[in-house]
Amino acid sequence: MTPKIGPNANLREHDLRGRNLRGLNLTNTDLTCADLTAADLTKAEPIGANLSCAILIGAKMTSSQLSAANLSGADLTDANLIDADLIGANLTGANLTRANLTRADLTDANLTDANLTDADLTDANLTGAVMPDNETNDDTG
Repeated sequence: MTPKIGPNANLREHDLRGRNLRGLNLTNTDLTCADLTAADLTKAEPIGANLSCAILIGAKMTSSQLSAANLSGADLTDANLIDADLIGANLTGANLTRANLTRADLTDANLTDANLTDADLTDANLTGAVMPDNETNDDTG
């Protein structure tokens, strides 16, 4: 049975590998521990969604609206987050190894204990972000 996909949906632990979720409104959707490996979330709107412990390896999330989303413990290895809105997102303990965060807006995001090994943060906005070393980035320039 295909789960209902949209705002406020319960997709906890669902297998959504490779699914086309491009441009969908996923506001407040529960995607806890969902497998979204290689899913296309380009321009999707998971605003305030719960993606804690989700598997997002190689996910396409260009220009996604992830403000206030919970991505704690999520695996975003090799994810494409170019131009993503991650304002106020919780990325505590997230794995962002080799993730492309070029021009992403991480204003006030929490990256405590996140793995940023080889992540591309070119031109990303990190104003007020709590970095993996628990320091707040006060660089406004």
